Amino acid sequence: MRRIRRAGIRLLVVGAVCAGLASCGGSGGSTVRPADAGGAAGDFAKVVASSNVDAVRYLYPTTTGSRDDKQNWADLFLPKGELPDQSVPLVILVHGGAWQAQIGADSFVTFARRLAERGLAVLNIEYRRVGSGGGWPTTFKDVAAALDFVPEIEEAVPAIDARHAVVVGHSAGGQLAMWAGTRDRLHANEVGADPKFDPSSAISLAGPLDMRQAVVMGDDRIVGALGGTPQQVPDRYASVDPIQNIDRSMPVIAMAGSRDTVVPPVLSQNYVKAATAAGDDARFVLVAGADHPSIVDPSAPTFQLVLETISRSAHDAARR
Repeated sequence: MRRIRRAGIRLLVVGAVCAGLASCGGSGGSTVRPADAGGAAGDFAKVVASSNVDAVRYLYPTTTGSRDDKQNWADLFLPKGELPDQSVPLVILVHGGAWQAQIGADSFVTFARRLAERGLAVLNIEYRRVGSGGGWPTTFKDVAAALDFVPEIEEAVPAIDARHAVVVGHSAGGQLAMWAGTRDRLHANEVGADPKFDPSSAISLAGPLDMRQAVVMGDDRIVGALGGTPQQVPDRYASVDPIQNIDRSMPVIAMAGSRDTVVPPVLSQNYVKAATAAGDDARFVLVAGADHPSIVDPSAPTFQLVLETISRSAHDAARR
């Protein structure tokens, strides 16, 4: 059962700039205010200026005692026009990039726009990564903090329907998305425990959903992100490895490209097999012809299948 608890949190001091959202600021006296997106990536500005969606940036509060306004943000995309309250289903996007600093959420701007064009609210989150102040546990605390900020954004933008939100992640973001959806299972002393917001379903796009097996297969990026091997830091793997944290109440779709050699499809298949055996509603989708980057490439012919899967999942969940 999805839970939302109002945190009463306030943003740090930010500029007040709104990219045309009809309901920006909300009507319930919310403390949330949009951030100044003037320094954002050029793609973001182009979307706001030339597309048929609206977009606005928020700075979310962190739980680490430090923050980076260039990384601790979330962009909200919405269809243009007047939108009734709770009329637009929410999708939360978590980008990948091996938990490393080289790839950021700006790579998902077109992805977010294409989903918003399908009548969805899309929250594209950024977080600190290895090489830019992240790693264990900061990366995980940031992703948890971004999701826990959803109730505040929902209050500020009443058009959003977050009651049946879908969290979607690619590659490392697939692992983070799956972990984010099962944080209510964590013990009080674990990173990300006691969530203020739980998505109701998750979609992994080429995510390493069996992290221990991925390390055995040579994925040292996981070792770098968690600060050790499964033998060196077993508690960290037990806490964040999707296959070790199956939630039978959370439907999951695991998509993987048939030509993916970076995160082989077997890692998604392992998860779905284990989840199904545990009684979870889990489904594996093999995307024929797709490799690791092309599964989220808007110019790839297989991208339409990814869009359709996410869109159908979000709209169907909202109708339930």
